[in-house]
Amino acid sequence: MRQLQNPLHTAFGPAVTAEEVARGVNLTGQIALVTGGSSGLGLETVRVLAACGASICVPAIDPVAARAALRGIDGVEVSPVDLIDHVSIKAFATAFLERQSRLDLLVLNAGVMARPLFRDSDGHEGHFSINYLGHFRLTALLWPALLAAGKSRVVVLSSRGHQICDIDLDDLDFARRPYDKWMAYAQSKTASALLAVALDMRGRRHGISAFSVHPGMIMTPGIRHLTRSELDAFGAVAPDGSPIIDPARDMKTVEQGAATTVWCATAPVLASVGGVYCENCDVARVESNGGFGVRPYAIDPDGAERLWCASVRLTGLDIASS
Repeated sequence: MRQLQNPLHTAFGPAVTAEEVARGVNLTGQIALVTGGSSGLGLETVRVLAACGASICVPAIDPVAARAALRGIDGVEVSPVDLIDHVSIKAFATAFLERQSRLDLLVLNAGVMARPLFRDSDGHEGHFSINYLGHFRLTALLWPALLAAGKSRVVVLSSRGHQICDIDLDDLDFARRPYDKWMAYAQSKTASALLAVALDMRGRRHGISAFSVHPGMIMTPGIRHLTRSELDAFGAVAPDGSPIIDPARDMKTVEQGAATTVWCATAPVLASVGGVYCENCDVARVESNGGFGVRPYAIDPDGAERLWCASVRLTGLDIASS
């Protein structure tokens, strides 16, 4: 079993940056794909992976803006995709597979946070649709390229927000229960962690490993729907509105926040590990209470399978289990 949620006690700490984690890593000849790769954590992830020699595809809802943000980073191409639109995802994946025969690193970084109620064209709640279901579709469609790489990794951005709640398989779309933006966000991030568990179980005998990541509390464009009072309640900003940086309390810069993603994507120490939730460049401990660590329900293989089966029903897509 590779789902061993035990800390490795790495030499890194909460203040390490993605660039420092990647020191000495050579990704020459490897193909990477980073969703949400043109801003915030995704942009820093792309910058560091490209500096290590990877060729990177960045799917973007606004390719023009994405290309402007990524200007000056070598080895990056941008393609249009909208993760809330299954037709767009299918078109992107088809075009990618026509261009590329392999995919070594898949970083599922894009996401939205704490938005008022919105839905996709099928009626699915928006956080679940973008943060989870869009990434489920994309990974299932790109699975042949991950297999072709021989050894590949999938990194899924979860969040400590998963601690708010488990998924509700009987009401994923808030059709019956009152909508709460934080519950919606939390459910999508629990689902993201479970996606890594399910993917790892399916990929392990094929050389594919998957990880979920909590990056930290970072002031990125993803917080644009939060009010100043909400930010103050989190203790995230100084009186002048600038972000408070205190890595020991999980309040990080973008460079620090991208570190665990890059570590999961590249660290040799993870060669025989998978299906785990990581934070601060280490496998997180399991905690039923408290601020750090992962809740048991977010790494539960049975829960991951139940969610996978529901996702297959919702999308019509599947990956053969090992």
